[in-house]
Amino acid sequence: MIVVIAGPTAVGKTKLSIELAKKLNGEIINSDSTQVYKGLDIATAKVTEEEKQNIVHHLIDIKDITQDYTLFDYQKDCRKKIQEIQDKGKIPIIVGGTGLYIKAALYQYELKEENKKEEDCNLSTDQLYSKLLKIYPETKIHKNNRKRILRSLNYYQHHHEILEKNKTGDQLFYDDIIWIGLTTKRETLYQKINHRVDQMLEDGLMEEAKNLYQKKIRTKAVMTPIGYKELFEYFDHHITKEEAIELIKQRCRRYAKRQYTWFLNKMNINWFDTDYENFDNTIQEVLNYINSFYE
Repeated sequence: MIVVIAGPTAVGKTKLSIELAKKLNGEIINSDSTQVYKGLDIATAKVTEEEKQNIVHHLIDIKDITQDYTLFDYQKDCRKKIQEIQDKGKIPIIVGGTGLYIKAALYQYELKEENKKEEDCNLSTDQLYSKLLKIYPETKIHKNNRKRILRSLNYYQHHHEILEKNKTGDQLFYDDIIWIGLTTKRETLYQKINHRVDQMLEDGLMEEAKNLYQKKIRTKAVMTPIGYKELFEYFDHHITKEEAIELIKQRCRRYAKRQYTWFLNKMNINWFDTDYENFDNTIQEVLNYINSFYE
């Protein structure tokens, strides 16, 4: 059995994954494309050592921010971890918000190794999107989805093929998968996102971003997550601190909306409402659903 926990940012995926791992004898595999990098902790909402509660986590902090990490790399690494966890008699629990990572790992998604480094990461999102339109005018990728635009351009650069035309990912690579999605009312989620950003600032997001800014690191790893590039604009005196914070919140909300759309359209997920007042209710509801497969 493989358990997948998907959903938008700030909906409670991390907490649910840890509680399920404790109750199901599981280990957690990260499927957030930004949490694979060392040093990007606060803006990526990376699970802390305290939050882990001694549950083993995989594919977190495995790359330096100057290194490349592709969809091909994740597919290979995740499948390897699934096998290792199952060989120990434990249950792999894949959790995160990068839907394409989950699909690449769990579906028969044919990918090719990408060896060259990104060359476009310093371009604006508008510039990147214009490049993509010249290559593939029929693209369905949203013009603000920098991560997917970069990935498509990178794939085309290496293979002279359009990643979006890869239709091999319609069949599952594994048989026994339980799909869990967490959801809540949009207004509630947006409030949670705004609060999370405020908490990130209290936890040292400004200092984390300043450290990267002063090192002049502008790799894909740094420029992809929401949080750093917005504060870089503030450090460059292009916008005020208040404008940067509001921009982070706004982009996080838009990102959550895109995540919902992607999961709803690409995967057959069973959705559960997050009970923020009593999260144990959510845990029990999900456990009951999982146990129903084995009664």
